[in-house]
Amino acid sequence: MRKSRLILNALTVIGLTLAATSLANAQATRTWVSGVGDDANPCSRTAPCKTFAGAISKTAAKGEISVLDPGGFGTLTITKSITVNGDGTLAGILAAGTVGIIVNALPATDIVYLRNITINGGGTGTNGIRYLAAKELHIENCAIYGFNAAGATNGNGIDASLTASGNLFVKDTTILNCSTNGIRISTTSGFAVSTMDHVSLEGLPTGLLVGNNAFVTVRNSVISQSGSTGVAITGAGATGNIENCILNNNPTAINVSATLNLTSSLVENNTTGVATSGSPTLRSGGNNRFLGNGSDGTALPIILPK
Repeated sequence: MRKSRLILNALTVIGLTLAATSLANAQATRTWVSGVGDDANPCSRTAPCKTFAGAISKTAAKGEISVLDPGGFGTLTITKSITVNGDGTLAGILAAGTVGIIVNALPATDIVYLRNITINGGGTGTNGIRYLAAKELHIENCAIYGFNAAGATNGNGIDASLTASGNLFVKDTTILNCSTNGIRISTTSGFAVSTMDHVSLEGLPTGLLVGNNAFVTVRNSVISQSGSTGVAITGAGATGNIENCILNNNPTAINVSATLNLTSSLVENNTTGVATSGSPTLRSGGNNRFLGNGSDGTALPIILPK
């Protein structure tokens, strides 16, 4: 009797091992989605899936989901290193009443790339991209708009609300028509570090909110026509480095209570250029231009090298 049980247990272990191996083998390094695909397919080039959510379970960690032809591919939650790439076609996500993409992966190791994706909140979406955890999140050549849901944590194009250290990279991306912030970044532990290059934040209540323990560098970008503030550097321990940017037609171009380093930038046609509260640290390269503002606001000491 005992011998039979031992044999049965051994067979069970072997069966589970084979099943796990089969599942792992089923995950491809590259999968494909198509507007006319089917999530029951293996997500191959010739038998693509219908949605990003259908493809991610069939894509190996550090693999890539590619878009075969134009379509709307549904919302997505990411829990591992992966690339989602809409290069060469129209890769759309309609996120009415919800979040377009949630990134909640391993903060110590996982790296996520989102490329060439349009995320439309349809006027009722909560957040375009919610970055909760991952070592790095790269957002490249994306358009995010229409996230207008009410609520304290809603209405952001990109909401990086971290609980551990993380790195956010945003490049060649446009965000507009959201009800709270274009980009909000903060962390409750460690440091949230971000580099933004060629980013356009237009027609938002606040273009960029630099929150607690966030260190953000913005280069070669335009922050315009905000309802309240272009850039708010107001979190505890926050630092905002603004280089070669245009901040125009905002009620307040920059509101700072933490640390601001401003170089080679144009601050133009705002009601107030730089507004301060508390005891902020202000530095300038002496090569900024303040033109046509109602008030240039607080003068910046020239400390940084030109």
